[in-house]
Amino acid sequence: MSSSSLPDRLSQLLAQNSPSLKLGLTAVAASALTAFAIFGYQASNRRSRAKALKEELLHTPLTSSFLTEYGTIAKNSLSAPTSSTQNLATDFDENLIREQLARNLAFLGEDGLARVRRSFIIVVGAGGVGSWAALMLLRSGVEHLRIIDFDQVTLSSLNRHAVATHADVGTPKVTAMRKHLKDIAPHARIEAKIELFKKESAADLLSGKPDFVIDAIDNIDTKLDLIKYCHDHGLRVVSSMGAGAKADPSRIQIADISDTFEDPLARAVRRRLRRMGVDSGVPVAYSTEKPHHVKLLPLEDDKVPDADEYAPLQDFRVRILPVLGTIPSIFGMVLATHIILTLAGFPYDPLPIKLRDALYQRVHRDLHGREKSLYGNTKIPLDKRDVGYIMDEMWHGHSAISGATEKLTLTRWDRALPLSHSNAVCMTKAEAQAHEEGEGTDLPSTQRYPNGEFGFG
Repeated sequence: MSSSSLPDRLSQLLAQNSPSLKLGLTAVAASALTAFAIFGYQASNRRSRAKALKEELLHTPLTSSFLTEYGTIAKNSLSAPTSSTQNLATDFDENLIREQLARNLAFLGEDGLARVRRSFIIVVGAGGVGSWAALMLLRSGVEHLRIIDFDQVTLSSLNRHAVATHADVGTPKVTAMRKHLKDIAPHARIEAKIELFKKESAADLLSGKPDFVIDAIDNIDTKLDLIKYCHDHGLRVVSSMGAGAKADPSRIQIADISDTFEDPLARAVRRRLRRMGVDSGVPVAYSTEKPHHVKLLPLEDDKVPDADEYAPLQDFRVRILPVLGTIPSIFGMVLATHIILTLAGFPYDPLPIKLRDALYQRVHRDLHGREKSLYGNTKIPLDKRDVGYIMDEMWHGHSAISGATEKLTLTRWDRALPLSHSNAVCMTKAEAQAHEEGEGTDLPSTQRYPNGEFGFG
């Protein structure tokens, strides 16, 4: 038998067999051709995508030197805004902004909200207090914020931070803040400064004529440097005192630093500021809650000999102060509310609550002695609770003559009428003595209370 080629043998095989075999072989050949075409197309696509990704990475500015656990670039490592983000920030529809701020507009009014929106606020410290202050200022309409902090987001800070998530752990706090705040208000200008505040760099960090500076620093030396710089350069500053180891939300208030009590940090700041020539004029958020059993956590025994090595920075606290996550947020929102109302010109008059029970007892004792010595009354119709009501609810803790809040007492308004709720006036001790001696402080027959007028019968 003569040898034949492979094509010849295939032709003979097909000719000798049924049409069904021919169809089967044709189907197999077609499937093979289709598979080759699909695999070739997919390979071409992979090459194109890889080339495009390499080109994109060559032109992508990064601020992070690490990858995610999956070996990819973290989204929050992209520092430069894309063109679409820039357009959104500049072209954001004014009608949408006004709708977002509709509730604040109804509360503060057109002019008040306009002043809030035009303001520039600097927040120094982006932790539990500062992050909440910045967040609520932004949500309330502030369109220019500068946030300053050197620290990074940690897992343990997630219990109190306003916006940070697990994805932000290990990244700078200010970077996380900027990313999340831009999601809330794309039209706002958010400056993120990854820096430790120092008095040597204060002029640069606090430049731009801010309307307010928020001190949310937990290191006392840095806090004092910031407050002193603002005081000396005419910058309005509001400060947060100690939020750690506090639990009672009803004790948190805002007052001048000179009116604070109970808070150990406020006491130390007040005394040291006084030595630096700053007696008052610094509104602070603080708590009147008495110190209790929650204390600084002890260092582990093996770390005690080298305690300074475990501080985040030189002269910073080494041991950890327990913090209930809800309390710093209240401090931050107290500061933000004070700023918003002040900027908007919305009237409000914070009441300094200084040792009120002891104060009421002392004023009641003074009033009883005055009634006895001047009018011969061994009993008076007012008890300690009445004294508190008259001083705080009727007179808002201020002198009716000078508006002072220190060394207050009560005396008769009209000396010819008996002492009563409607014939008791709040004054300083010196003013009360002058009034009783008739030395030019006699008052009109109608008391002008902060909440209205009440005349005698």
